[in-house]
Amino acid sequence: MLRFLGKLPPSRRSGAEGSSGEGNGETVSIETFGGNWIIIALMLTAAFAMGMTLLTLNWIIAPSKPSWIKSAPYESGLPNITPVQPRYTARFYIVAMLFVIFDIEAIFMFPWAVLFDQLGLYGFFEMLVFIALLFVGYIYAWRKGALEWV
Repeated sequence: MLRFLGKLPPSRRSGAEGSSGEGNGETVSIETFGGNWIIIALMLTAAFAMGMTLLTLNWIIAPSKPSWIKSAPYESGLPNITPVQPRYTARFYIVAMLFVIFDIEAIFMFPWAVLFDQLGLYGFFEMLVFIALLFVGYIYAWRKGALEWV
């Protein structure tokens, strides 16, 4: 529960309409989300129990008749003759992850730039450390050859 000390609108004040008690701070209780953790725990327990129940029922009730025909690869009405070639190498995903990592750098720089005057010298040195760590990561990825496209 949060406590709010302040003036209530005239429609919410106790007593006569337009009373002269505007200066007094009445305490009002405000219910917030997450105030009752028992309900949240019960919901999590119910969700977990439902998931486990459905998985167990599927394991017990579902028919299981494996055969070599069912496990054979099948596509477009024809059996697979040639081995499947991967479309992308792992290098594509590594470059994509590096892009996301270095893109997040820009996301953290915008709020820092907005609050630069308030943060002072401490904020400046914090950002220097952050950029230095990212630069070390960039040099490491460059030396390992993760940025070279084949």
